[in-house]
Order: sequence, then structure tokens, then C-alpha cells
Amino acid sequence: MAKKRDSFEADLKKLEEIVETLESGDLPLEESMARFEEGVKCAARCRKTLESAELKVEKLLRDRDGGHVVEPFEED
Repeated sequence: MAKKRDSFEADLKKLEEIVETLESGDLPLEESMARFEEGVKCAARCRKTLESAELKVEKLLRDRDGGHVVEPFEED
């Protein structure tokens, strides 16, 4: 059975825990490297989720016929 993908919040929390653990400096090198690799994967999933959310953010505007016109969200 396929593993259920973690939510953005779960990935972010896991990443924060990994950073805290690595910053403590209490792990052996091999375990630190494994945690670092896991952190990189979590960060990549978070970035992908945020990029996807950014693409979905859209403004809805009323057009002349009462329908909606979809425009991409503009960054500041």
C-alpha cells in the first residue's frame, strides 16, 4: 500500500524538529547526515506545496455578463 503523503503542516513541523535536533550537535555524524537528508526532502515538499498554492491563488472579478474572470494573483 502506498504511504500517505504528509500535509504541509506536518512536513514543516518535521523540518523544524530536524533543524532543532541538528543544531543541538548531539548526534553522531552518520545520524546527522541522515537527518539532514530527511530535512532536505521535507523542505523540497514544502517548497513544492507553496509553489502550487501560489499558482492556485487567483482573483475573481465580475465581468459584464455576471460571470467570473479569473486572473492570476499579482505579487507585490
